[in-house]
Parts: sequence; C-alpha cells; structure tokens
Amino acid sequence: MSEITITVMRLGLLVALWAFVVAVVGVLRGDLYGTQVTPRKTPTARGNTPRPVARSASPAAVPAEQRPVGRPAGRRVAARAANRDPNHLRVMSGPLSGTSLPLREAGILIGRSPESALVLEDDFASGRHARIFKGPEGWMVEDLGSTNGTFIGPQRLTTPTPVTAGTEIRFGTTVVELRR
Repeated sequence: MSEITITVMRLGLLVALWAFVVAVVGVLRGDLYGTQVTPRKTPTARGNTPRPVARSASPAAVPAEQRPVGRPAGRRVAARAANRDPNHLRVMSGPLSGTSLPLREAGILIGRSPESALVLEDDFASGRHARIFKGPEGWMVEDLGSTNGTFIGPQRLTTPTPVTAGTEIRFGTTVVELRR
C-alpha cells in the first residue's frame, strides 16, 4: 500500500473515533440533564381574547306559542343526569393550584410531557403519568405506569377506576378534582 492510502485510512479512523466520542457525550448529556420542557403559553399570553358565549333567551322572553309543550319525562331525567356529570378538572394543590381544564370524552393526558393536556410542573410526576377518560361506567382515571403512582385517597390505582364529581386524585404532589 502506498503512503498516502495509509495516511487517509488513519485520518478516516481518527474522524470515526471522534464522531463516536461526540455521540457518547451527547447521550450522556441527555441522560444527565433530561429533555428540556418548554412551558405552554396560555391563550391570553398569545394575545387571543376569549370569545363571548352566546346565551339563550330565558323562557319568559319566548312567546307562549313558540315554547315546547310537554317534553317526555325521560328527557328531563337524562338532562338532570348529564348536569350531575363532572365537566371540568380543577387543580386543588400543587404548583398549578387553581388551574381548571374542561373534560373531553376522548380523554385528558396528564404528566410532565409537553404533549399532555395538563402539563404538571411536579418533580414527582412522570412524563405520561395518567389519563382521565369517559368509559362505559362514566369518568375513569388510569395510571399509565408512572414511577410514583396515581392515588385516590390512600389507594394506589392499578387498574382504570371510575371517579365522580368531588373525587380527589393525586399525582405526585399535585391534587386534582373533578367538578361540575
């Protein structure tokens, strides 16, 4: 082999070795410092203002001939039952105390990950800690394999568990409650 071929091979090996060292340092840095989580901006912080909600006319303002007559009792019972279902999640204690989030039937992901609907600023919460979703028995809470667990009172959740309005759920040091 010629002298120039050996020199090129040596330089190639040196470049490959340094690329390996840089890759190892990058992986170690990611393990030591973790991923950087950027805080979410609230709608008002972006300059958006909430839209006013349209209100329906009161029954007294609607003429008698336009009012619905004789609704079946089943609809009234179903409407009252729907009003008893919780419709939002409120953070009772922890770094985000006072935050409120509407419940969606598709579910709410809770954790430290920025992809979560409720991003916890809690060192004891996992990236994908738990989810709250509408199941066949009503609202359910499910722990997603978190390190420190999800609790209802002193009981640690191991399976999806039904919850009702007023139930306090704890993720790390954060306590949330389902509300109407």
